[in-house]
Amino acid sequence: PEDIFQFMLLPAIARKKYQHHLSLQKDFLAESENSPYNVYTAERKNTKLGIITTGLAYNYLREAYHGEEIPYPVLKICQYPLPEKQIRQLYETCDELLVIEEGMPFVEEQLKGLAFPGLKPVHGRLDGYLPRAGELNPNLVAKALSLPDTIGRPVPDIVVGRPPALCVGCPHSDTFLSLNEVMAEYGRGNVFSDIGCYTLGFMPPYNSINSCVDMGASITMAKGASDSGLFPAVAVIGDSTFCHSGITGLLDCIYDKANVMIIILDNATTAMTGGQNYTGYGKLEDICLGLGVEKEHIRVFVPLKKNYPEMIQIYKEELAYNGVSVVIARRECIQTLKKKNKMEIQE
Repeated sequence: PEDIFQFMLLPAIARKKYQHHLSLQKDFLAESENSPYNVYTAERKNTKLGIITTGLAYNYLREAYHGEEIPYPVLKICQYPLPEKQIRQLYETCDELLVIEEGMPFVEEQLKGLAFPGLKPVHGRLDGYLPRAGELNPNLVAKALSLPDTIGRPVPDIVVGRPPALCVGCPHSDTFLSLNEVMAEYGRGNVFSDIGCYTLGFMPPYNSINSCVDMGASITMAKGASDSGLFPAVAVIGDSTFCHSGITGLLDCIYDKANVMIIILDNATTAMTGGQNYTGYGKLEDICLGLGVEKEHIRVFVPLKKNYPEMIQIYKEELAYNGVSVVIARRECIQTLKKKNKMEIQE
């Protein structure tokens, strides 16, 4: 590269980089002011209200008017930094502003940092014209504009909720149900989980896990809880997640001789995000052994209902062990198995 220090963020270099980035802002702002993606429709007659929209929120605005002409001036923002000249023109033209945007009230908050003359009101998510949280829809936008709420049909009460659930035949089901039998005597609050399909173990009928924060947090949270006196402390983590972010947590457990049981759900794939392979496929025992887990406390079972007695016995033995133990629940994801079987039949 031309600048060999571009990724060297020592303080002296970072300060220079920051100044350089600041110097570029005026160019970015000029480009945004002249961008064809920021569309200001100013020929509206009714200037009691000016509307600023971003992205999908503009479509909601159009739907609220059923495709008819919007009577107010509208600034549709699709490129940043905010086009200050266009915003200022809208502000000076109209009596008050309404900001319609999905997610966080980013534009609405940015407007408060612009030096506008006078005290014209700016409405949006922050003052309750639109809900502070949640997704927008045409009806919510219509309500903010005092338009009739006539879009769509109400959802009837007889529609039964269908929350996400583990697939029928999922190996995690048997892992959780057998774990529940062992953990019943300890109550809830001892099983720390991670991010993946198995996070659905929080939902009925399992109610097996008690946390989901970020990738790898199951092991480190279990260790922290154990260090604070919680017993038993159990971590549940998927095979690919373990390889991505769990190994360092396990190493920390081994270094401090933490009293934790770590369950690695080995379904032979990265199931939740597309069925990709992962770096530790077929090597989980070797990885754990290499990190320092004692061989006799690396246990493996096949999560099937017929194996519940064996699974429960393994859980109990490792919970009784005062140290780091790893239990690997190994059975292929039911979805990837179906695909393999289908391909074999076609061949």
